[in-house]
Amino acid sequence: MRTLHEAVLDGLPEDLAPAARSQGGGAAMTGPGTTQSAVSRGQQARAGRAGSVRFAAGRALPLFVRGRGSGGVRPAFTADALRALRARHGGAPVLVRGLSGAVLVLLDRQELRQFYEAGPATAPAPALGAVPSRAAVRAVIAEEARHLTAAATLDLVRARHAVARAARRIVLGGGGGGCDGEGGAGEEHPAGLFGRLRRRGAPEGHTPLGRSAAYAGRQGQVLRAMDAVPATLLRTLLLLAAHPAEQDAAAAEAAGSGPAEDLPRLEACVRECLRLYPAVPDLVRVTRTETEWRGVRHPAGTTVLLPAHFHQRDPEHVPAAHVFVPGRWKTPGADEDLRMAPFGHGPGRCPGDRIGLLITTALCAEVLRRRRITATRPVLDPPGPLPVALDPRGIRLTLTRR
Repeated sequence: MRTLHEAVLDGLPEDLAPAARSQGGGAAMTGPGTTQSAVSRGQQARAGRAGSVRFAAGRALPLFVRGRGSGGVRPAFTADALRALRARHGGAPVLVRGLSGAVLVLLDRQELRQFYEAGPATAPAPALGAVPSRAAVRAVIAEEARHLTAAATLDLVRARHAVARAARRIVLGGGGGGCDGEGGAGEEHPAGLFGRLRRRGAPEGHTPLGRSAAYAGRQGQVLRAMDAVPATLLRTLLLLAAHPAEQDAAAAEAAGSGPAEDLPRLEACVRECLRLYPAVPDLVRVTRTETEWRGVRHPAGTTVLLPAHFHQRDPEHVPAAHVFVPGRWKTPGADEDLRMAPFGHGPGRCPGDRIGLLITTALCAEVLRRRRITATRPVLDPPGPLPVALDPRGIRLTLTRR
């Protein structure tokens, strides 16, 4: 399990020009210059050796070429390989043999609903249910945000420190016992916001053991949800800095809102950041029973990969796929749009999505309320397509007092 002190490296490489649909490749030849889809004949679509190598290289090579201090611009392999596979096999799921065995890759939006409705092989974590009030969370964030804006530069180290402090207070209580070894094993921290919910009688079990187990589960979910907050915070602020009008509008919303009020514009900015740079770019599940994908049966135990980031940035199906457009999230039903899944959908949806989104939005609001972002590293070019990856370790934001 990742911790707040591990680098959050997500995103997939940028796509190159789509492969021509006339290139054939993995499909069987039926005549000079023609192909026939394997799926149309009731057979599995399999990537050839070259396709498998390209796919594996696109997933593994960036790990080797990325430098320790990289700003996050990675080689453009994976999306190009996925687009080539989709063109060659008519969008059908393709069985690709990689370094870890065979993987069934879902390349077309036709399969998205089936994937999300099936749910994970293991029992999904229960939703958090009741979460602390917006006012309570924002009160904690307002105090901890002072550490974010204390210096003229905001980077990942400072962001992680502030988020870790907020996490201890929200989950464990003001003293943060347990994280720093200050509390004994099994010690309760009633000052924590989730601890207060527990004391109010949230329906988590009728025995002390049942209530403690449920509370411990909540702690883990919230801490995991907060693990991606520092990277998302930096990326969202970087995107706002590259779009001055959006930064000014978000700052005005933050300055004019009370602790219990919604921040719809800023929340839309965070959601759009997660569409462009998801915390989990690939969703992988192992089937529990035999499944059928486009008329082809696959045995139980098949590893199925949904390249969520690829689909969220697919220009064939998502308008302005490589552009920062927060307004798309204000459209009714946007949160249920299967093409865009920052938190997933169905039974496998991230159980900590609400609290993670609330905390990230509140942190952005406090930074913008106090400071203006006047310079950044890297420098983004809004008129052009945004980079497909932004390594949070390379982000530096220069802050000036408002």
